[in-house]
Amino acid sequence: MQYLHSTLSILLCGSLATNALCSDSETGPNPPAAIEPTSSLQFQTGLEPQQAVVLRGRDARWQLLVGKTQSNDRIKDVTREVAYTVEPANIASISPTGFITPLLPGIATISVVSDSGEQANHQLEVTPFDIDEPVNFPNQVAPVFTKLSCNGGGCHGKAAGQNGFRLSLLGFEPKEDYEFLVNESRGRRLFPALPEKSLLLTKATAQVPHGGGRRMEEDSYEYRLLRRWISQGMPYGNENDSRVTSISVHPQQRVMDRSATQQLMILAHYSDGRIEDVTRVAQYESNDAEMASVDVQGFVQTQDLAGDVTVMARYQGQVAVFRATLPLSPNRPLLPQPRNFIDSAVFAKLDQLGIATSPRCDDSTFIRRVTLDLAGRLPSLEETNEFLADTGDDKRDVVIDRLLESQDYAEFFASKWSQILRNRRNNEAFKYGSFAFHDWLRGQIYDNRSYADMVREIIAASGNLSVHPPVAWYRQVTDINQQVEDTSQLFLGQRIQCARCHHHPFERWSQKDYAQISAFFSLVSKKPGPSPDEPIVFSRLGKPSAPHPKLGGALLPAGLGGPELDIAETIDPRQRLVDWMVAPENPYFAPSLVNRYWKHFFGRGLVDPEDDMRVTNPASNPELLTALSQHFIDSGFDIRDLVRQMVTSETYQLASEANEVNLSDRRNHSRFYPKRLQAEVLLDSIDTLLGTHSAFEGMPAGSRGVALPDTSFASYFLTVFGRPEAATACECERASDANLAQSLHLLNSKEMQSKLSDVSGFATRFAMPQPSAEDASQIEEIYLRALSRRPTSGELQKVLEYLAANSDRRSGYEDVLWAVVNSKEFLFNH
Repeated sequence: MQYLHSTLSILLCGSLATNALCSDSETGPNPPAAIEPTSSLQFQTGLEPQQAVVLRGRDARWQLLVGKTQSNDRIKDVTREVAYTVEPANIASISPTGFITPLLPGIATISVVSDSGEQANHQLEVTPFDIDEPVNFPNQVAPVFTKLSCNGGGCHGKAAGQNGFRLSLLGFEPKEDYEFLVNESRGRRLFPALPEKSLLLTKATAQVPHGGGRRMEEDSYEYRLLRRWISQGMPYGNENDSRVTSISVHPQQRVMDRSATQQLMILAHYSDGRIEDVTRVAQYESNDAEMASVDVQGFVQTQDLAGDVTVMARYQGQVAVFRATLPLSPNRPLLPQPRNFIDSAVFAKLDQLGIATSPRCDDSTFIRRVTLDLAGRLPSLEETNEFLADTGDDKRDVVIDRLLESQDYAEFFASKWSQILRNRRNNEAFKYGSFAFHDWLRGQIYDNRSYADMVREIIAASGNLSVHPPVAWYRQVTDINQQVEDTSQLFLGQRIQCARCHHHPFERWSQKDYAQISAFFSLVSKKPGPSPDEPIVFSRLGKPSAPHPKLGGALLPAGLGGPELDIAETIDPRQRLVDWMVAPENPYFAPSLVNRYWKHFFGRGLVDPEDDMRVTNPASNPELLTALSQHFIDSGFDIRDLVRQMVTSETYQLASEANEVNLSDRRNHSRFYPKRLQAEVLLDSIDTLLGTHSAFEGMPAGSRGVALPDTSFASYFLTVFGRPEAATACECERASDANLAQSLHLLNSKEMQSKLSDVSGFATRFAMPQPSAEDASQIEEIYLRALSRRPTSGELQKVLEYLAANSDRRSGYEDVLWAVVNSKEFLFNH
């Protein structure tokens, strides 16, 4: 590649032990000044421009990052492509990967030389380390067990431990680990008089048999650290010792070429202001191994796919994420004109990736797509013909507004919410409540009730079903753990089930956080109502609290990451929970709903799965998620307005056919991603096409599948095509994958055959004696009903030839309808 200009830059940030690098303050008395640059080289240290790097203690380590600024202003990582020297050489050692370790106290100069001869220098000081600082067990020893996978769920970190030795999962409970290691089994695992003979070290180095195999080498940093800790008498550390409050990854984001590399550096930020380099102790995981891999040293290698990929770094319960954008092409693509802020964010990302969009979908595709997505049904023949004949520039917006104000829209989304709110019948006595709750949801959606108000009515529901139907939620979500977990997953996008038993492995939520959320529900009670299956729900008077899961004692209620709340005895604590949830500054409430609805309309959430929104599962387009969330908040949590913004966007109206550029794009919405019709919609669509009706016991004739109040209505068709049981709050209950049973059911099941041959169906009507000239218009009607388009001349000719060759006209039309039903174009919303 030709570069118009090139600048070598070194990102020097970190150091271990006790000095606070990357801060505005000096790290020690009279730090030496860095050498003034004599060339065009530029340092990016995170320090003051003239501040030297200081390594304190024999355990200090430091990862160099070396970058080269290219002509397009992107920074290419060349950490492993340059030569390193230290002068004097006996002060520190630098590996070819840019990793520095101290050798002797003193002052030295680090030099970096690129293959083109560019050079950069920086000052380094290694302080005396004649006296060893006590090793801190939580800060230094416990992370070693995590790095070596000793405390993983497949080894000693599982509940029962392994071969009599147990550690807390991923080291989230260092006090327990210390007890297990130092005091259990009468201390036989550690031998301070001769540390290298300790069972902890001899097993980990495979000197004695170890089921986990060799975990470290005798000359490794981890071995030396553990040996020194044992020789010091296994200190734990003091209660007032600093603790890790967060970690940061450097760089945080890069635009990279495909098949390129990037060295990461992880800094741990402590409560006393110290910053330490923990690059070699942190754990890493790529969210898409097909796009990028990462090794134990934080070295990222991208593959040949374009798009976004993230790498999670985890250290002592803290997480940080590196995000890489891999453009498909360096050339800027030709993109449509944005219609709203959604398009601006999507197209900005596509511009960065070099991915061109598919063209706008045609009118036939749009009317079918938007009607299925908004109303859960196919457009009627009249709707399709009217729309295709309309020449107005705003006809798509007009259709959207009409659908959003329809009962069909309210019924369709009431069904969606009814399922994830677990509205189901355990027995026939639950029927009144399930019907009432579904009807309440339909009314809320039809009236366009504020989402914040709707959620408040559910979470803080009190009274009996006949007065306040959302009480039905508490009939299914019976215990306090279900209430906590469903609330968090449904309305905050946080899956905190793990934190019930241990610290969440991929998030910052602890058992304490879980307990403090549960405190909001601690006063929820029930008493007999009109019938045994319709209890009255209420909140007792009292001070809400929850026991500390480890220490005992009472914990006050607190939202996730929020302050503790001292709630008066006369106030329902659930009201204060909702107050915290719907506050504009809440980082979870609005994004959770926005992402859930984005998944519905675009086939994939900005965060996927849609209810697992964590730092380690970042959005494919964070800027878009932020903009959508803020718009939703500013609108007063207006769901209908949010939906209108989504479906009026140019992004939603793109064609699903891929071009040679965006064929592999799976998450940036350069085209519309086809979605298989969900079970209820497919059944209704088949009935619409065939002119039949499915019967549901206890429902009026002609009831739609998407309008069923709950999931208790028996239907083999709905079951085999993935209707959820509404047993959990997860939309993952709904199966969207195709399987053999579905294909066989559509091809030759008794149910399908009876629908095709129904005497009141369209096959019978189309086969009535008539001039053969009418066949063409009837075939056109079939295509318009099923696909919202007219058949091509080739399709029309083939169908006419088939009908003419078939002596049984009714059988011929049944075959035509059967073929359409089994086509991918019918089975998918595209």
